[in-house]
Amino acid sequence: MKKSLLPLALAGLVGAADAAVVVKPVPYEIDGEAFEGMLIYDDAVTTPRPGLLMVPNWLGVTEESAKKAARAAGDKYVVFMADMYGKAIRPSNAQEAGAAAGTVRGDRQLMRKRAQAAVEVLKAQTAQVALDVSKLGAIGFCFGGGAVLELARSGADLKGFVSFHGNLDTPNPNDAQNIKAPVLVLHGADDPSVPPEQVEGFIAEMKGAKADWQLVSYGGAVHSFSNPQANVPGRNEYHPVVAARAFKAMDDLFAETFAK
Repeated sequence: MKKSLLPLALAGLVGAADAAVVVKPVPYEIDGEAFEGMLIYDDAVTTPRPGLLMVPNWLGVTEESAKKAARAAGDKYVVFMADMYGKAIRPSNAQEAGAAAGTVRGDRQLMRKRAQAAVEVLKAQTAQVALDVSKLGAIGFCFGGGAVLELARSGADLKGFVSFHGNLDTPNPNDAQNIKAPVLVLHGADDPSVPPEQVEGFIAEMKGAKADWQLVSYGGAVHSFSNPQANVPGRNEYHPVVAARAFKAMDDLFAETFAK
């Protein structure tokens, strides 16, 4: 990724005329292995803001994911985009992304460990940006949505978890008993990648755990509805109206949980 291109590519996404989106690569290690995420925020805001861990889709840390992070951040949040694969693995196509994501999805303990490590990296960014570490949440997209739900099931001590068109299945549904904060699932009602039986299983899991959960099912939306690059009709397709509604739902949840 070309670091120098990111601020230019993201300029103007936050809406304020004098705002500048800052995108900083953040190297870190997990068990001696090199990882590199991205810290993303509007530097026009100088007061401490809540922080969001963002787990990107299966392509991982990319310029397009940084744009998504900037949209999520606005002037409300500091966002840290997790690297779930390691710095040496940067998928360039669907085949490579499927292999990388499959490795992590196939080991849910590894998935949780890497997501939690990224939370700790986010917490450590107070020297870089005004960050309120008492108000932290997690969001994820597609593969990342499933990762964020696994983070919730691990008992992570955050204020809320939001999945955008993410996978809902888990090999350990009883782990939902560990969930400590509200969970919001933003789902495309016609998503072929997350079939009705998976949705029903998730609902049963949440009910069984007596978790604080919501599932919003958007009519006419399929997988990747928040991704402007998604253009496979009926399967992976951007839906700007639904995307806007979903980001608003995310904001509403965090406005509630961060106020407590």
